[in-house]
Amino acid sequence: MRTLPRLASLATAVPPHRLDQGNVVARVEQLFGRSPDFERLVQVYANSGIECRYSVMPIEWFDEAHSWPDRNAAYLTGALGLIEEAARRALDRARLLPAEIGAIVTVSTTGIATPSLDALLMERMAFARDVVRLPIFGLGCAGGALGLARAAALAEAMPKQPVLLLVVELCTLQFRRDDLARSNIVATALFGDGAAAAVLRSGGDGPAIIASAEHTWPKSLDIMGWDVADDGLRAVFSRDIPRLVTTELGPVLDKFLARRALNLGDIDCFVCHPGGPKVIDAYEAILGSGFRGAAAARRSLARFGNMSAASVLFVLEEVLTEARDCGEPAGRVLLTALGPGFSAGFVLLEAA
Repeated sequence: MRTLPRLASLATAVPPHRLDQGNVVARVEQLFGRSPDFERLVQVYANSGIECRYSVMPIEWFDEAHSWPDRNAAYLTGALGLIEEAARRALDRARLLPAEIGAIVTVSTTGIATPSLDALLMERMAFARDVVRLPIFGLGCAGGALGLARAAALAEAMPKQPVLLLVVELCTLQFRRDDLARSNIVATALFGDGAAAAVLRSGGDGPAIIASAEHTWPKSLDIMGWDVADDGLRAVFSRDIPRLVTTELGPVLDKFLARRALNLGDIDCFVCHPGGPKVIDAYEAILGSGFRGAAAARRSLARFGNMSAASVLFVLEEVLTEARDCGEPAGRVLLTALGPGFSAGFVLLEAA
């Protein structure tokens, strides 16, 4: 009989430098005010729903131009510190030692690490030297959902050993001070840095991972991603993303649920990646206005901005904490996020 993998613990971490949205606007006006589109695009900041975000570097760091090596060096230092903080917190909550972990899944798309971040972390934490490592790059904002799915599959395949999931994204490091493109200006209004860690194991307590899946749409490679430039990574995302969520995601969700004899009405709570206010609006168009989980997504966006892959796990942590504090089980939870490809990831959880 199948023993379902369970989410034994979940923890999040943000870097020390708080970026209040008002301060960011004042800063970017100095840089981008000469752009003929800036007066129109500056409304993105007012309409973003974001109050503050967090960065691994102080705001003054962004006043200067930075090379790709400079940015990646900041990524290695910042990402390693954040995943260590999140990992220690998640292990403490699961009452586990690093040496008890059988596998580490590490998800990140905002920098390059070779050796990978998990290998670097092993020099700071006493993981077993034969721990299985799975570093994942390129999933973008879908990485939180798909990373959770991969970690759950490993936990089911290794029933005697817990699996540690680490997700970290440092989106702010790719801010480009001399790039007047719309996508760069929008990115400065939305993106923040953050990390999440989760422990999964077969059996025990915690929400059960019932199922997972993904879908990649054809002819959609230009919807979201990175372009590699001489001085770093340049954000690529289409203004059509909210429309695609509204028109394309519903049938894919329905198909995923139908394979399990379920429909949207059978889901108690939806945990979606808060890519921006228009993306959350688009989710509401297909899931119902004010769906359970929508408020948590908007609060996460307001407090932390869009942290790419890490964001959906911040929302999940809030949903599960709120349910526990209220004494009302979260019930059947559908977690979903969208990323480059253009793709969607789904994880179905049952939280007693």
